[in-house]
Amino acid sequence: MACTDGARPPTMAGTTSAPAATAPTSTAPSPSPSETAPPFAATVTDATAADLPRSWRAGCPVGPDKLAVLRLGYWDFDGRPRTGTLIAHRDVAAGLVTVFGTLYRERFPIRRLEPVDAYDGSDDASMAADNTSAFNCRRAVAGGAPSWSEHAYGRAIDVNPVENPYLFDRRVLPPAGSAYLDRANRRPGMAVPDGILVTAFAAAGWSWGGARRSNPDYQHFSTSGK
Repeated sequence: MACTDGARPPTMAGTTSAPAATAPTSTAPSPSPSETAPPFAATVTDATAADLPRSWRAGCPVGPDKLAVLRLGYWDFDGRPRTGTLIAHRDVAAGLVTVFGTLYRERFPIRRLEPVDAYDGSDDASMAADNTSAFNCRRAVAGGAPSWSEHAYGRAIDVNPVENPYLFDRRVLPPAGSAYLDRANRRPGMAVPDGILVTAFAAAGWSWGGARRSNPDYQHFSTSGK
């Protein structure tokens, strides 16, 4: 299941003054954001079954040997730099590093970045926590015959599900996403057609579920368009 520019991070200003009353007092200029922000960092390592205790099981369409663990820098909604973890297919890992590097430079806010295993493999619990996640061996939330979700292949990611709900069959997923049904009211963390989140994924060849006319999935990005 499938964001506007992020909150502005705080700047730091320092002051120095001499102890003597007759000495001049000077104020140091505030450093620029590029000087205060740590550089974007990312690592990609091979996944193992131990990394996927709840999200993978025998019979899933891909095994741990096809997946990677990505440790990615991001900005939270309070404008603080964080490091989170994403599990995705190996063949999309490099593209995701590029996307998250762009989001980091633009300070697009992300609420949480944790594997869905942190929520016992529950998509509903992960969405309710406003967690951004990718791999999860589960069926698609869609009409028709049951089929594997693109998340089961590690080739889809849901970003800020509360700010970007999935509207399916008159349901809002997660329910807290009802506060963000007015997509013209742009707020931090939202996916919008010309925003940095959508354009960064598009540049990497990913499709946005929010562009669908029927059952728009604003949080969802995938390599297949499904």
